Amino acid sequence: MATEEVPPTSKAVNDRVLGISNTCTADGRIVGVSSRALLCVLGILGLASVLVSVFLLCAGAAAAPSIYVPGRSGGWPAWMAGPLRNVGASLDSSSFQTLTLIMAGGYLVVLLSARALPLWTLALAIVAAHLMLLLGPPLISQDVFGYLGFARLGALHGLDPYTHFPIQIASDPVYHFLGWPYQHSPYGPLFTLATYAIAPLGLAGGLWALKAVAVLASLGSVALVGRAATSLGHSPSWAVAFVGLNPVLLELAVGGAHNDTLVLLLLSLALALTASAATARYNLASAALAGAVGVKASAGLVLPYLVLAPANGRARLRALGAAVFSLAALAGLAALGFGGHALGFLSALHGQQQLVAVHSIPAETARLVGLTGTPTWWRNVFLGGFLAVLLYTLWRTWRGAEWRAQAGWATLALLLATAWLLPWYAIWALPLAAVSASRRLRVATLIFCAYALLIHLPLAKPLLTPPRNHHPPQRVQAVELQDLQHVHQVHARHHRH
Repeated sequence: MATEEVPPTSKAVNDRVLGISNTCTADGRIVGVSSRALLCVLGILGLASVLVSVFLLCAGAAAAPSIYVPGRSGGWPAWMAGPLRNVGASLDSSSFQTLTLIMAGGYLVVLLSARALPLWTLALAIVAAHLMLLLGPPLISQDVFGYLGFARLGALHGLDPYTHFPIQIASDPVYHFLGWPYQHSPYGPLFTLATYAIAPLGLAGGLWALKAVAVLASLGSVALVGRAATSLGHSPSWAVAFVGLNPVLLELAVGGAHNDTLVLLLLSLALALTASAATARYNLASAALAGAVGVKASAGLVLPYLVLAPANGRARLRALGAAVFSLAALAGLAALGFGGHALGFLSALHGQQQLVAVHSIPAETARLVGLTGTPTWWRNVFLGGFLAVLLYTLWRTWRGAEWRAQAGWATLALLLATAWLLPWYAIWALPLAAVSASRRLRVATLIFCAYALLIHLPLAKPLLTPPRNHHPPQRVQAVELQDLQHVHQVHARHHRH
């Protein structure tokens, strides 16, 4: 029977984007609707898998102290466990692995079918997953208590977090919940000063405030990514699913209430501001990224790509001027808040980069080839690779290549090269990959996110677990403890005089 193509209506265009070739036969029957229906069913099942696994993970973590809530070192108060503690779920290494794999599998299914799902359905699922994580305890990391510790150090005890250690306020109730009491704050001045406002809320109030900030920042970034994707002519449904349902974002970043979600928000804002060629606002986008540097210095990696993004020299100069002005304003704010130690977070970052995370790529590859530890020369090999990628992608951006994709590749190169890799850092690449035109970048980002999840699972232990006597961070902490003892001696002499 003869067939004829459907006229190029908006529905046909949408179907073409979906990869569904709907055609009409002579008697008017539509071929291809069943494919769309199948995608919708698969998408709903994927969403359900993500939501159920997130809920059971949060409820299980809330039920009793476990290794998945490191903050339990300070006790198990009801305000930390959260309202899901009486649901009756449980969590051990086996169930954690199962739930994480179900979440990851559901996420991949959603990505395969996202373009067939209504945007509002995806939005509801993303909001629901975030609310579940808000109600659960802080997962995988104690960093959120570190934020509270530095805030209370400055706001309540009058000590500069860039020059003093949390252990110097060992009588403060936050001390027992800390994972790094011998560390200066490695966070930018904008974030550090902003957290001072939550110090008077107490531990419970401060924790819940930071959790709410992480949730709102993550949801805001997802919305901005969807807007940017729409302006660029991409599918907003796929883009918001790619970012908002990513297991690393949910389980590690939002679940741990990490300030990386604030970096994600400001990066996504920059992407949204520059998505439309006709109305691109590179000056405001530069200011947004400068604000992200005020949260974490690593956010500055994307800034030169944004400056090079405009097509003409004058626009690039204006973007550069806006970036310089915004960074100068940030430096002024830091000087007002911390005086001569305004850039103290940079020295803290330098010290942090001397550490070797157990599952960083340099550390894992060093063990793979039989090296003892992670030698400096081996780390420098990775650093050289990162610098090569950085220069190449900047050159390509200057020559007119898509700046989002080039910044995304540089971000992945940084994550691969750093010896101090924490798994939630993987979210840095998500917005760039979601709205770029590079399918390879999206695939590479998903592979790296899979690695970030894998290192927490028992099934990875035969390949990734190092010898038990390998504890590089503890050696550095010992040096810091000696420095701290020297600080105490100086203070003691000062009080005697």
